[in-house]
Amino acid sequence: MTEKEIKNIIEQGETETVEFKQSFTKSVIETVVAFSNSKGGKVLIGINNNSELKGVSLTEETIQKWLNEIKQNTTPQIIPDIEVLKITSITIVIIDVKEYPVKPVNYKSKYFKRHQNSNHLMSLDEISNMHLQTINSSWDYYPDTINSINDIDIEKVNLFIKKYEEKHKTKVDYAALDFLNLKNILRDNKLTYGAYLLFVKNGSFVSDIQIGRFKTDITIIDTLSINDDLFTQLDEIIAFIKKHLMVELVITSKPQHTERYDYPLEAIREIVINMLVHRDYRSSNGSIIKIYDDRIEFYNPGGLYGDLTLENLLNFKYSSQTRNKLIADAFKEIGVIEKYGSGIKRIFTICDNYGVIPPKININENSFEFIL
Repeated sequence: MTEKEIKNIIEQGETETVEFKQSFTKSVIETVVAFSNSKGGKVLIGINNNSELKGVSLTEETIQKWLNEIKQNTTPQIIPDIEVLKITSITIVIIDVKEYPVKPVNYKSKYFKRHQNSNHLMSLDEISNMHLQTINSSWDYYPDTINSINDIDIEKVNLFIKKYEEKHKTKVDYAALDFLNLKNILRDNKLTYGAYLLFVKNGSFVSDIQIGRFKTDITIIDTLSINDDLFTQLDEIIAFIKKHLMVELVITSKPQHTERYDYPLEAIREIVINMLVHRDYRSSNGSIIKIYDDRIEFYNPGGLYGDLTLENLLNFKYSSQTRNKLIADAFKEIGVIEKYGSGIKRIFTICDNYGVIPPKININENSFEFIL
């Protein structure tokens, strides 16, 4: 790098891809790991937190010693590019880290990721999700270690195939289970977690959803608990919510009056689809929907997936990142999902066109709440 380029970086300060260190310590290796698990970045050694050039003292063995420390303490082993540069007679070192292709990388069995201008220790869920993303897979593709093929309903599979034929205007000439194998919904005739959720026979113990009609926070006038397959859940949730919505008859020039609900049904359907597709089914928490006089709250276990942020979500500046790829693909195959990654934008557009207050989104590490 040129002296001018380095000065420009120093002026901008620390960012998601730049960190300053006055000396080489274990925190440098943590940053190397965080950059490897993110988009890559540069560690500039010899600059303090106030962006002041302090410089470093080097011997002939220093750089090789640093490289060895990084290599020996990272798994998989990271070997970054290191450049020594002088700025007005002050020596600084630039450690250039590339995004590692198979993530996550760890430092002494600890996993770090980059968030804005600092490093964060990753949770077990984040470690698992990052690895699945790296190998272009997801949790629902893996063999179910608890249930078996006998726990899914073949009639539900046949109904799925019928809808697939209608969507694609084709004829499926495979037996039900053979078709699921063809679509990787089963893997080598073994039940996957996704297949269990899509076609469960007698109710699922991991996908329960609780719905209630509330007059106050402690007064419930109607409830429903659903633990059926995901396609049935979609229909039953929509039916329950619709039952508790206010509706007015709009008189038009047409022979039949038009019904207008106080919430747009299309937006509700889109929200529920997002709940079912993006829920973290590994969580012990269930999904909850609360219908009040003035709002509907949709709560789902599982925060934003991958590197998606709330800011990017609300600005619609993001690409599709799916926690449950198998489930999402199955929904798309029969036309329940039309286009990946468009759900949130569609919800806001529908609400705007319908003339209702824009939805609110509350997010933390392990949950997602949508308020309509």
